Formats: sequence, C-alpha cells, structure tokens
Amino acid sequence: MSSQPLNTSKNDGDLQRSLSNRHLQLIAIGGAIGTGLFMGSGKTISLAGPSILFIYMIIGFMVFLVMRALGELLLSNLQYKSFIDFSTDLIGPWAGYFVGWTYWLCWITIGIADLSAIIYYLQFFNGGVPFSPTEGVMISVAAIFFITGLNLVTVKLFGEMEFWFALIKIIAIVVLIVVGLWMIFTGFTSTTGEIASFTHLWSHDGMFPKGFSGFLAGFQIAIFAFVGVELVGTTAAETKDPEKNLPKAVNSIPVRIIIFYVLALVIVMSVTPWNKIDPSVSPFVNLFSQAGIAAAAIIMNLVVLSSVMSSMNSGVFSTSRMLFGLSREEQGPKIFGRLNTRAVPANALYFSTVCLLGGAALQYFVPNTVEAFTLATTLSTILFILVWIIILWSYLVYYKTRPELHAKSTFKLPGGPLTCYVVIAFFIATIYVLSLEADTMKALMVSPIWLIILAIGYFGFYKKK
Repeated sequence: MSSQPLNTSKNDGDLQRSLSNRHLQLIAIGGAIGTGLFMGSGKTISLAGPSILFIYMIIGFMVFLVMRALGELLLSNLQYKSFIDFSTDLIGPWAGYFVGWTYWLCWITIGIADLSAIIYYLQFFNGGVPFSPTEGVMISVAAIFFITGLNLVTVKLFGEMEFWFALIKIIAIVVLIVVGLWMIFTGFTSTTGEIASFTHLWSHDGMFPKGFSGFLAGFQIAIFAFVGVELVGTTAAETKDPEKNLPKAVNSIPVRIIIFYVLALVIVMSVTPWNKIDPSVSPFVNLFSQAGIAAAAIIMNLVVLSSVMSSMNSGVFSTSRMLFGLSREEQGPKIFGRLNTRAVPANALYFSTVCLLGGAALQYFVPNTVEAFTLATTLSTILFILVWIIILWSYLVYYKTRPELHAKSTFKLPGGPLTCYVVIAFFIATIYVLSLEADTMKALMVSPIWLIILAIGYFGFYKKK
C-alpha cells in the first residue's frame, strides 16, 4: 500500500480553505436534517410507533462512531481532501473509485428524493391537489437550476447561504419544541379531541406497539435521516484550520442531530398519539394544523420547503467535490478537475445538474411522490451504508499499517478496531432488515446494478495498467 503523497495536479488550481467552523457545522447539519426528518418521520412513526426514539438514538450513536473514524483519518494526513483520498491511499485505487462514485450517486438519489418532497409540499399551496406529471417535471427543473446557481458562487458565499438555510430549519424545530411543550403543559386539546400529554408515548400499546418486527421496519427511513453528517469529509479541503474545526464538527454534529430528532419526535407524538399520525403527511406540519393554527401550518410548510432545498443544496455541493476529487486521482474525466475563476469545480457541477435533470423525468413516469420518495431514499440508504463501511475499512488498514500516526493522533476513535467491527456488523444487519419490507426490497434488488456499472467503469476505463 502506498504511503506516497497523493496525486494532485496544480494545473487547474486548488480548492480554497474558505469555510469556517460555523459553516462546516451548518453544512453537515443542513445535509442531514431534511427530508428524512420532515417528510420521512411520519412513515417511520406509523411503522415503529414510539420505539422510533430508540431507533434514532442507536443509529445516531453508530453514525457518531463512523464520524470519529472519519475525523481521525482526515487529521492523520492533511493532504487528504476527502474520503476518496484516504480510501485510495489505504485500501487501493479501486476503493477510492468505488467510494467516490458511490457517494456521488448517493447525493444524486437524495436530490431526486428531494424533488419528490418539493412537489409534495408545494401541493399544500395548490389546495392539496396533486400536480400533473408535466407540472411536476417543470417544478423539478426550476428547483435544479436554482440550486445549481447557488453552487456556482464562491465557496465562502455558498457556505454563508447554507449557514442561513440550515439555521432556518433549526429555528423551526426549536419553535416546534417550544410550542409543543406549551401545548403539553397547558393540556391543549387538538381539533381531533386529543389532549396533549407525554403519556401518549406509552399509553397506546406501550413503547413497542408493533413489536420487534415494527421496531426493525423503522430503521430504513431512520438511517436515511442521518445521511449527510459525513459531509464534513467532503469539505475538509475547503475548511480553515482543520485541526481545530474538524474535531469540533465531528463531536457536536451527531449529538445535535440526536437532540433535534429525539426531542422533536417526543413532542410530535405527545401532541398527537402515534396511531393518529398520517404517514403521508409531515408530522411537523400536522402539529400546527391539529392546533387549528392555519397561518402556522403555512409557515411550517414554507420552512419544510426551505429545509428540503437546503438538503439538496448540500448534496449538489458534495457531488461536485466528489467528481473533482475523482478527476484529480485520475479516476474520472479530466474535465471535472478544472476550477472556474471562483475556485468552484463548475464542470463537475454541470454534470451533476444534468443527471438530476434526468432524475426529474422520474416525476413523469412515477407520479406517486411518496412511492418515488421511498425508492430513492432506500437506494441512497444502501449506498451510504456501503460508503460508511469503506470508511471503517480504511480505518482498520490505517490502524494496522500506520501505527505511528495512530499513536500521535489527538483525535482517536474510541475502541479502535473493535468499534469498527461492531459498527460494520450493525450496518450489515441493517441491510438485511431492508429486505424484510416489500417497498425497500425493490431498491435492494436494484442496487447490484450500480456495482456492475462501477466494475465496468473501473476495469474498462480507469484502472491503471
């Protein structure tokens, strides 16, 4: 395994370290808190009931450990610009190729899921009437061009916009928690006659009303809700003072997300019993609607829309940086490795935009937005799990072959290799769980096609002779 400096071309410039700690934190939070929470949590609640709280805490802890491994690896060599670099260096070129292109597809599928969510929430302002397939395509195209425009600005300005995007959704969640607590402590009676109370969490067939099978069924969308926290791994090359800011981001982001998710869902299920929550409606919008506050429901819908746009914005940013990294490692077209005058990999960005436009066509062929959302989220979940496993595999190789770097690391993964094996086993078990549900099984059966495409691309075009 090579320990030589990674291949970096200077011909077309390098990414600029323009992102501060607050940018880094909010980009990752913005990527993670999006459709998975605002749109997906309703379905997860219907599948698992209150046990969803334990699901989020378990997954949050496992993802936190992945983040710690990621942080130690990135800080072990500041030449690493993303997980493409360390997986290439530690495992081999095929691993960098696999993780880079797979992560790119992860965010393309999330982008498609976000488009489904945007169309779904805009229906609220259309009198609840579903859009025609043609209208769905037009909305998708407009959203894609808007997001592409945001990503063509300087990295610092992008970070600033994403900071405020993410701040809006965080404020919305905090407001929901505060309003929900007021409703609970005042004994508020909803329009359906339900009195808000914490007792709803266990008074409707307990914390595990759907048994162990229901508990397992909740994992798919719950895992999807956490994807995006590893965005710090794609922003490493554009982060100021990474030795200081990366550990801060890694340590705080998963904890914050768990707090936001768990607290928010405790409030949601306390105001409206879990068995009265419509899986096709955002529980966040529903909370205000149940209270009979029409204006608040409108505002919440707008917040949810901005949240989805924020998630899509982070994703498009990530895809362009992945393609840039692949190009610099000679595992992607050279044209993707060029920066424009604003130090943005514009060609890579345009390619991702074209692919998203192809995804927009799905709105025409799969007009059922909930079905399209489920398929896209499941596929991205599977691919994200594979990326996380590669990160942990890289750590195992690093621990074995670079003991001197591990010894002097100031940001070690707790438990070292043992932790890696436990988390990998957990993720493999999660993939098995996805096979138990008919709708998630469809995406699981499709995912090997991507692995075949990758193998053809690697051995046919990019494997160094």
